[in-house]
Amino acid sequence: MPKYRANFVYTHICIIFSCALILLPGCLYAADLQEPDGLINYYDRFHPTIARAGMVVSQNEIASEVGAQILKQGGNAIDAAVATAFSLAVTLPRAGNLTGGGFMLLYLAEEDTSLTINYREVAPAAASENMFLDKNSEPVADLSLHTLAAAGVPGTVAGLFYAHSNYGKLSWKQVIKPAEKLARQGIVFNDDMYRNFAITEGLRQNPESCRVYFKPGCNLYRPGDIFKQTDLANTLAYIARHGRDGFYKGKIAKQIIAEMEKSGGLISAEDLANYQVEIRPAIRGTFNGYDIVTMPPPSSGGVHLVQMLNMFEVLASKDLSPGSAKLMHIQAEIFKRAYADRSKYLGDTDFVKVPTAGLTDKKYARELAKTIKAGAITPSDKIHPGKPPGYESPDTTHFSAVDKAGNVVSSTYTLNHSFGSGITIPGTGMLMNNTMDDFVAKAGVPNSYGLVGGKANAIAPLKHPLSSMTPTIVFKNGKPFLATGTPGGSKIISAVFQQLVNVLFFDMNLAEATNAPRIHHQWQPDVLYVEEGVNTDSIALLKNMGYKVELSKSLGSLQSLMLKDGAALGAADPRRPHAKAVAVDH
Repeated sequence: MPKYRANFVYTHICIIFSCALILLPGCLYAADLQEPDGLINYYDRFHPTIARAGMVVSQNEIASEVGAQILKQGGNAIDAAVATAFSLAVTLPRAGNLTGGGFMLLYLAEEDTSLTINYREVAPAAASENMFLDKNSEPVADLSLHTLAAAGVPGTVAGLFYAHSNYGKLSWKQVIKPAEKLARQGIVFNDDMYRNFAITEGLRQNPESCRVYFKPGCNLYRPGDIFKQTDLANTLAYIARHGRDGFYKGKIAKQIIAEMEKSGGLISAEDLANYQVEIRPAIRGTFNGYDIVTMPPPSSGGVHLVQMLNMFEVLASKDLSPGSAKLMHIQAEIFKRAYADRSKYLGDTDFVKVPTAGLTDKKYARELAKTIKAGAITPSDKIHPGKPPGYESPDTTHFSAVDKAGNVVSSTYTLNHSFGSGITIPGTGMLMNNTMDDFVAKAGVPNSYGLVGGKANAIAPLKHPLSSMTPTIVFKNGKPFLATGTPGGSKIISAVFQQLVNVLFFDMNLAEATNAPRIHHQWQPDVLYVEEGVNTDSIALLKNMGYKVELSKSLGSLQSLMLKDGAALGAADPRRPHAKAVAVDH
C-alpha cells in the first residue's frame, strides 16, 4: 500500500476509534446534526430544479431554454410563455403549433388577479351536426381525423397575441425571433422525433408533409441530422412583422383558404378574420386548505378536477398511502363518476347550459362519495350521470412559467392528435389540427380517445369542441403555490388530480409527485389503466376487487413549477424525453 494511503487509513481509524471510545465533543456534535429546513430533502428519490429569479418548464428543453433567455432579457412570464409556445411549434411539431388552440391561465402579480384565456379552436361556420356521418347515420372512419374537414378554426396565434399584447413587456418581434431562428438555422433531429415521425403514417400520405418533414423520397431524417424548416421560418417572420393579422388575414390566410377549397376543408376567410379569444371566469375550488384556480368550459378539465378533489376530500383518511390498492380504488371510483357526468353535461357554454356550480359543489361531491364503498367496485354500466344542482392527445403539450415579479403562466395547447391531421398547408410549414374529432360525431359513440358524449358536445357552427386540457394554478394563503398541466387527451384530468393529491395531501415534493406512477379510469370503457411502476401486489388486489386492469403507456406529461420560500421549484415529467425545467437565477 502506498505510504500516503497507509497514513490516510491509519489517521481515519484513529479518529473513528477516538470518537467511539472517548466521545470527543466534535464527534458528539456530528452525531447530533439535523437535516436543515430548506427547499429540498437530500434523501428524497427525486429532486426538483431550483431557481431564484424565474423558471420555464416545457416538454422540450430547447423551448424551455428559449423561454428562460427571454426572462434574462427582461421579459416577464407572459413573454417567456409566448416565446416558448412559438418555439415548441419548431421543436415539437407533433404538438407545438400555430394552427391549433388551447387554454391559458395567468396570475398577474401587480394586480393580484387571475384570468383565463380561451384560445380553443371553433367549428367553421359551414360545419353541421351530422357532417361526419354516412347515409346510415354512422360515423365515417377517419373523416374527423385525417382530412381538412377535421380542422377547426385555429386559435393559437390569436391567443398568444392577446396574452402578449395585453400583458407582455418585450416586443412581439422579440418573442418570435428565437423560434424563427431555430426553424431557419435548423435543430438537431433527435431520437424522439425520429420515433414519432416513423410511426405516424398519416404524414406520408400528404405530399406537402412529405416535402417539409422528410428527406427527398419521403425518407426519414436520422438522429443527429440538422432539420431545417424554412417555410415555417418564413411564416414566423411574417407573423412577427404583421402581428395577429399576419395569420388571420393576408398571405397566410390566403394559403390556408386555398388548400381548404382545394381539398374539402370548411374554414373560410370569414372564419379566420372573425376568430376571437374569450376571457371567461375561472373555475375555483378548495382542497385541504389550498385554493384551486383552473379552466372553465369548453375545457372539461377544471370542472371535473374540482369535482374529483371534492370527492377525495370526503373519502380521504389518514391510513391512505401512496401506491396502495385502497388509494387507487378510491381514485378509480371517483374518476368513473366524474367522467360519467362529463359525458352528459359538459360543452361550450355559449351553446349549452352547463351546471358548473352544481358539479363543483361540495354537497354534490358528498352525495357521490356515499356511493363509493371500501373494497367494492361499481361497474361502469351501473354508473350514470348524476343530478347536480341547478344550472348556471395524447399529443397535446403544456408549459408553465414564472418570473421574479411573481407573474405565473400555465398553458396547454394542441393539434389534437399527434401531428394533427397530418396535412401541411403548402408553403407555410404548418400542420393543420384535427380538433373537430373532439366533438361528438354521434351521441353515445366514443371518439378517438374512447370518450363518450352527448348532445351538449354536438357539432355546431362556431362552437368550441369540448376539451380535457386542465391548466391549473394552486394558491396557498392567497399567493400562487403550484402551476401545472399536462398533455394526455382523456387522461389529462386524472393525471393533474393525482399530482395535486400527491403534493397537497401526501406532502410529496414536486418531482416525487410528478414521477409517481399513475392510474386512469374514464368510466367508458370499463377499464382501469395502470402505468409500469404500480405495485404488483396492489394490482393483484385491484383485480380481486373486480377491476379489469390493463397496463398503459405513460399517463400524461406534467410540466410544473412550485413557488416556495422565495424560490421556484420545477419538475419536467420524465415520461417524455427532452422535457426540462430551466432555471433563471439572476
